[in-house]
Amino acid sequence: MNRNNFKVLVVDDEKSFLLLLTNILKNEGYDVHSVSHPKDALELAKTLCPNLVITDLKMPDMDGITLMEEIKACQDPDFIVITAFATVDTAVEAMKKGALDYITKPLKDPNELRRAVNKVYERQVLETENRFLKASQVSDIPPYEVLFAGMQKTMTEVNDVATTNSTVMLFGETGTGKSLIAKFIHNISGRKGPFVDLNCAAIPESLLESELFGYEKGAFTGATSQKRGKFEIADEGTIFLDEVSEMSLTLQAKFLKILQDKTFQRLGSLTTLKTNARIIAATNRDLKAMVAERRFREDLYYRLNVFPIHIPPLRERKDHLLLLVDFLLKNIAQRLGKEVRPLDEASIKRILSYDWPGNVRELENVIERAIIVSKGSTVTIPSLEAHSYATNSLSSNEVVSMDELEREAIKKALASVGGNRRQAATKLGISLRALQYKIKAYGLG
Repeated sequence: MNRNNFKVLVVDDEKSFLLLLTNILKNEGYDVHSVSHPKDALELAKTLCPNLVITDLKMPDMDGITLMEEIKACQDPDFIVITAFATVDTAVEAMKKGALDYITKPLKDPNELRRAVNKVYERQVLETENRFLKASQVSDIPPYEVLFAGMQKTMTEVNDVATTNSTVMLFGETGTGKSLIAKFIHNISGRKGPFVDLNCAAIPESLLESELFGYEKGAFTGATSQKRGKFEIADEGTIFLDEVSEMSLTLQAKFLKILQDKTFQRLGSLTTLKTNARIIAATNRDLKAMVAERRFREDLYYRLNVFPIHIPPLRERKDHLLLLVDFLLKNIAQRLGKEVRPLDEASIKRILSYDWPGNVRELENVIERAIIVSKGSTVTIPSLEAHSYATNSLSSNEVVSMDELEREAIKKALASVGGNRRQAATKLGISLRALQYKIKAYGLG
């Protein structure tokens, strides 16, 4: 966590003093937001999710202790209180209620404020690092400094939302690591139930409903016993729905009910069940465009989009690319039972000059092949053909729709593998079912 990601909310009805505190903290590099009325502070806190609240104890309409209790009812930031010299006893009472420190008004020395805030900042940085370290150790997730390499904003957002119950929507290109980040959010959330994931495009539409909600014995032909669905299994845990954009409109309506009231019914049952599963969804599609085209329900979009997190593609993280490459070299070599060897200089240049349209997944595949075929003391990556399925046949200044780009990408992928749909789906980084749907939609059969 950098200081410019550390959000401080300052509340004081004395505007000159409020301005003084704000300027001191902004000069220290913190992300400072200031309001002069406690009710405005309550509203701002809902969307800001501050790391620290600094509040005066004596204010009209609402005192600082009441404000602290109101914010603590739905969030858990740290608090520093402001008190006049004559009312230090009130500050002690606030600290019993959960404030970490207090400063006095008027402020004799700006360093008093700097030290108090820096102490809270360093404490939160340490706590975050410890939580992230533990999350990386409990499952097959890369160390957090590798997983979030070049993604400081994403890391901050993950830290902000993880311990809440809010629905999370992950947006990002194929291969950017959305499933790993979903699992990481679960690991640091403190939820007691399991992490359950489901790729909505990998399961035939006729079976997806029963996978999500379960079914009773005899609900349909072949239902020889009762089966619990993913929402039931994920109770008190997290359910991750990848490629949620591939849900049919009929199923979207049933999914919306779970988002609204956390209730559902198994197929063939009239009994209503409840789930306390936290929902994380992901897509590589433009859901807003799909809503406009009536291919995705608008009400479902807003229900899912409570806390959107955009995961940047690899081409936007090149300054941190070699950290990820070093991790993959070691990890893949150990998995294959090979000696861990570094890349040669020419390969490093190739990696840094390539745009990686398939993102981390493509990088991982390239490195794995290079480790297998390379001889000698270094790993050599052959020339990377800087191609883009979607743009090879388009002029550099031609503007086309996303559907045209996608259609062109599918045509190129199919042509490159002799029409083998499974191989084309792998190359494009989508499921076979999703590819078959797109082939039909674009008339490429």
